[in-house]
Amino acid sequence: MTPQLDISVAGHLGVIALNRPEAINALSREMIDGIAETLAGWRDDAQIRAVLFEGRGPRGFCAGGDVRAARSLVLAGKAAEADAYFAAEYAMNEMIATYPKPIAAIGHGVAMGGGLGILSHARFSFATMDARFAMPEAAIGFVPDVGINAILALVPEARALAFLLSGLAVGPGDALTLGLCDAAIDPARAGAVRSGIAAASAATDVETALVQLMQAESLEPDDAVLCAQADRLAEVFAGATAGEIAKGIAQAVTTHDSGLDGLAQALAGRSPTSLAAILAGHRLARQNPEIAVVLGIDLRLASFMARQPDFAEGVRAVLVDKDQKPQWRPASLAEVDVGAIAEVARSHF
Repeated sequence: MTPQLDISVAGHLGVIALNRPEAINALSREMIDGIAETLAGWRDDAQIRAVLFEGRGPRGFCAGGDVRAARSLVLAGKAAEADAYFAAEYAMNEMIATYPKPIAAIGHGVAMGGGLGILSHARFSFATMDARFAMPEAAIGFVPDVGINAILALVPEARALAFLLSGLAVGPGDALTLGLCDAAIDPARAGAVRSGIAAASAATDVETALVQLMQAESLEPDDAVLCAQADRLAEVFAGATAGEIAKGIAQAVTTHDSGLDGLAQALAGRSPTSLAAILAGHRLARQNPEIAVVLGIDLRLASFMARQPDFAEGVRAVLVDKDQKPQWRPASLAEVDVGAIAEVARSHF
């Protein structure tokens, strides 16, 4: 088993701890394979009655997938290996979302991208009040993936699109409203919650015990600020294209609502190709939010986006050189081939 995972069993609880703190537990291929292998082994193990995911290190639960490694594969002419990485990650996401035994997760600090593919698909998702949630893929020329649209398709579209298109980090208030976690807890109580999950795994009715634990530990978080902004912009987010949406938000800022400036600035800096792909993928997922269907859309778009110039450039600007100055190609939403993206999202390999 990879040392990047800390696997243990405590009584009836199987524990999978992400153990790559120097990278905020970014998911390597070895970690993904190790998680899938462990869950497969525990599925029919009568001793294991529940599973817990947690992340080692003070900075956060998980910063996402290892997109730097995927970029390196693409640049080395090994795009098919990058496809295999994404396919393995999405298969793991589906396993978590459909697992026959209760899966709990405790998220703290950074919980982004692929981290939400674990935390948000867990049946009992606890997040500390200091947790910050984001799907920031538009900032690196990619698309929100890991089946997150299966969750966000169940909330008002404006709220989902504000979160996905902007890539802005939000706290537990917005995360609860978006369905990305189930309970916000006091960071000082994380250890007690972990003990409570272990105790619940030995209860006669594990699920009822976990529900009771969640009810006992849940706190009332701050307001859902981003969702409130999205509600004010519901008509704008109903726009037919990402260009119409971005233009409408910019106009709202200049005409009457300066509080939306952060949202408008975020969209203005994102990859135009990513914004168009995010809109297409999310709206397609809303037609059928079943997890396997959504992950199929994700894989088609991930394969397409990884081969576009914006992915290599975005990862360079944000994670490699860290100059935060990506040069997008094409540079404007008007130049994006929306039809080609829609065809990819709907097609089959």
